[in-house]
Amino acid sequence: MKKVALFLANGFEEIEALGTIDILRRAQIPVQTVSITNDKNVTGAHNITVLADTTFAELDFSNVDVLVLPGGMPGAKNLNEHEELKKHVKEFAEKGKNVAAICAAPMVLGGLGLLDGKKATCYPGFEPELIGAKVTGEKVAIDKNIVTGKGPGFVFDFALQLVETIAGIGTRKEVQEGLLI
Repeated sequence: MKKVALFLANGFEEIEALGTIDILRRAQIPVQTVSITNDKNVTGAHNITVLADTTFAELDFSNVDVLVLPGGMPGAKNLNEHEELKKHVKEFAEKGKNVAAICAAPMVLGGLGLLDGKKATCYPGFEPELIGAKVTGEKVAIDKNIVTGKGPGFVFDFALQLVETIAGIGTRKEVQEGLLI
């Protein structure tokens, strides 16, 4: 089974991060939460502090198959300022590995040139940050190995798409049924 690393920066959108983690884990997909700082305690945009599984410095990227970037402000900005994270995101995407971002976080992908000519979506107002993208405005946009989500109200759509991408439509349907969706 593919392993997921979901990155947490101070100011992350709690619903997007925790909802995605929960749904992926319901699908039995291994998810590791990763603080981008040296502190495993990360505080979200709405003052909810979570304990990450590991820190960026401790993460072994060779054991990860999918990278997920939740949005929120200033969380997405903090992700976008982390040069080592961006290096890995670019490397994963260029190797055809799955990369996903929701809300404001697709700006990281846009800034790296990873959305050039690809369908993408984001939180309204961040469209200029999706440099070169064909902005869809949809709940979720999928283009090859890149999945983007519009925002917190669409976390179920985003996370279920990741479940389908990683584990198949059958697993997605099972999780959806369990969630009464």
